[in-house]
Amino acid sequence: MRLIGHLESESNARTFGDFLYVQGIQNQVEFSKGEGWGIWVNEEEKIESASQLLSGFRQNPTDSKYRTEAKTAEELRAKRSAEDDAWRKRLRDRRELFKPLAGYGFGPLTFALMIISIIVFVLSHFGDNIEPIRRLFISEFRDSSLTEIRQGQIWRLVTPIFIHFNIPHIFFNMLWMRDLGSMIEGRQSSWLLGLLVLVIAVGSNLAQFYIHHSPAFGGMSGVVYGLLGYIWIRGKLDPASGLFLHPSTVTMMAVWLVLGFSGILRDFIGEMANYTHLGGLLIGMAWGYFSSLRYR
Repeated sequence: MRLIGHLESESNARTFGDFLYVQGIQNQVEFSKGEGWGIWVNEEEKIESASQLLSGFRQNPTDSKYRTEAKTAEELRAKRSAEDDAWRKRLRDRRELFKPLAGYGFGPLTFALMIISIIVFVLSHFGDNIEPIRRLFISEFRDSSLTEIRQGQIWRLVTPIFIHFNIPHIFFNMLWMRDLGSMIEGRQSSWLLGLLVLVIAVGSNLAQFYIHHSPAFGGMSGVVYGLLGYIWIRGKLDPASGLFLHPSTVTMMAVWLVLGFSGILRDFIGEMANYTHLGGLLIGMAWGYFSSLRYR
């Protein structure tokens, strides 16, 4: 911020300040004892143009254009104030985002998805017996025809996300789902989360099946990566959306993705559905990018 000059009367100073505001030059008017009313310009790159406008004003302060612009400034400030109020409303404290659901502080759809996953996990005897849940896999054959889906079992495109094979598998997926899903429900809507989950599930499951050529996979992690990608990109490009991920979170998930493809973790946690992770992440990032365009 820099002082570009003084005007003797407060009325003239504020009229000129309004004139600058309409020209897109942010400024402040302050009284200095013995000098008059100082005009301070916020942005260094606009100092020169503001100084030239001040010289013109001093030569003819009664020009009607200055009074006209002052009225326009009032309208612009009122509009900006309304926009700021709407922005602050969207960025309200996270503690007020979610209405408790049976004592749980997360979104209702997120809660439902987690309950379905837990029920499926119990039905599979905690991942030890897939017979009761066989019809939830994308297919029962290794060929690329997806015979069951072609015969009308459309749910198989989605239901692999509810299959988990051990306690760590479901535990960490549910932790991530709780945080990411609830953020989207609270900041945006349950309908959007539902659509995201549906599209990411179908896309990531098909990617895993066609690239890895095996139907023996499952888990919510593809959706988790998709939601992470969506929140990450949408939050960066549209901060007013209220979505945000700490850089360390993004880094950690990226490292985990790379380790999965490297095979280093196979001896510790078994085979990973890496292409569901990658497919979900790319879908989520693309969605975050395109959905932010109208706000930029």
